[in-house]
Amino acid sequence: MSASTRKRANVKKVKYIFVTGGVLSSLGKGIAAASIGSLLEGAGLKITILKLDPYINVDPGTMNPFQHGEVYVTDDGAETDLDLGHYERFTSARMTRRNNVTAGRIYYDVLQKEREGEYLGSTVQVIPHITDEIKQRVVAVSHDVDVVICEIGGTVGDIESLPFLEAIRQFRFDVAPRNVLYIHLTLVPYIKTADELKTKPTQHSVQKLREIGIQPDILLCRAEKNLGQDIKKKIALFCNVEREAVINAVDVKSIYQVPLRFYDEGLDKIILEKLGLPYKKPQLEDWLQFNDVLEGTSDVINIAIVGKYVELKESYKSLCEALIHGGVGNSAHVNLIWVSAEDLEKDGGVECLVGCDGILVPGGFGDRGFEGKVNAARYARENKVPYFGICLGLHCAVVEFARNVANLAGAHSTEFQPDNENPIIALMQDQEINGNKGGTMRLGDYPCQLKKDSFAFQAYGQREIKERHRHRYEFNNKYRFELEEAGLRISGISPSGNLVEIIEISDHPWYLAGQFHPEFKSSPRKPHPLFRDFIAHAKEYQATRQS
Repeated sequence: MSASTRKRANVKKVKYIFVTGGVLSSLGKGIAAASIGSLLEGAGLKITILKLDPYINVDPGTMNPFQHGEVYVTDDGAETDLDLGHYERFTSARMTRRNNVTAGRIYYDVLQKEREGEYLGSTVQVIPHITDEIKQRVVAVSHDVDVVICEIGGTVGDIESLPFLEAIRQFRFDVAPRNVLYIHLTLVPYIKTADELKTKPTQHSVQKLREIGIQPDILLCRAEKNLGQDIKKKIALFCNVEREAVINAVDVKSIYQVPLRFYDEGLDKIILEKLGLPYKKPQLEDWLQFNDVLEGTSDVINIAIVGKYVELKESYKSLCEALIHGGVGNSAHVNLIWVSAEDLEKDGGVECLVGCDGILVPGGFGDRGFEGKVNAARYARENKVPYFGICLGLHCAVVEFARNVANLAGAHSTEFQPDNENPIIALMQDQEINGNKGGTMRLGDYPCQLKKDSFAFQAYGQREIKERHRHRYEFNNKYRFELEEAGLRISGISPSGNLVEIIEISDHPWYLAGQFHPEFKSSPRKPHPLFRDFIAHAKEYQATRQS
């Protein structure tokens, strides 16, 4: 990091919290970072959160959902790690492309600079060039905030994580030690046969971190049971931390309980004290209210999710959370019924949808399971079951309506059948397929204007909205008049009038599909209007069916 960069960082007096993980992956660093952010925000601090991922991909946009899970899209059109969804759901901070940086992006940019001669002929090395690039990314998100929370992906001990850990080790000396805090999330496994919590994995994980030169200030100990004072004392002794800084991160029923559990452990107070900030009790009334409804409701609404990645629920992370939010917005618990789209392509496959209170067809890429999703849209239309289509779910609904209501033989999407007879879904004229898979995609926030007499307007309560997109193919305007004549209601369009954003079926209790991904803008304290209304109509449908 250059002297000028260090000076700017110090003048601002921004505080930096680095969250690392040890022992094994999937311990919940993203939830931990988001929960810390919510506590600090509740105490009146302005925060942002940065995710540093060690994989070589430039971004997760082209990665298989089975490997990486959901691709989360920000307002500015960045394809990012799913943890950024947690950051936005738990806090009011808005993420941008600057909030997710991969090793691939770091190396790519360093090589670009080398080719352009920015290093003046120097030998380009991991230290200082790669580590300086990483540190500059941390400083880049620190403008106009009080605290930057930085989550380091991967696990301590991984080869690919070493440059990131070295960078954050150096960072403490770049911006003054008082402004930097290291929080390490680790595992304290419970051995059932011995009826004992084991601290050795945590000791080894911290030892690895200390070998790199990082002494954690706080330990978040993930465990099935609360750590007793004796175990906390033992961990503190062997890991060289204060006993009060050994925090229980016990398993909970819902991730939305984590901020409250951390508060009960006094984590916010310890963080503020170690960073030299005055203590202010965080405002957590919204979290308490949300969890009270989530835990106290007895109403259960059964929602079928018809997808192609149902074996890995992380592929639909934001979707699942948005449904939970919509349920709480209706004082109901949402029971997710996972349905493989391919199963609905078999004879009698749609019978598994009988008994569901609502059907949701999410986005996806590739033709596998497409006809099964079309069958789900038809079942919902014909049986008056509330239907919610998202992105590809809109394509399925339009194709199904064109085939079976408008009698357009062979109606299809050119994504899957380029030479079909009636290309209801197709590329726009100004789009061209090229080698860059993201080159023709519509990514990020786009405006949409709503018709007043529509389900969409009833949900949003306003004429113009903005939603996030991640798709390539669009509704083919050549068929717009014909489908409207057959009864399809186009209730949301772009301001230019060229892009169809929302379709509905007017003689249905609630049948709506959007070209965008509303799940990316839902939060526990503010359920998305479409998810809220979808669950409300599913609840009404259930009551009608049971009466």
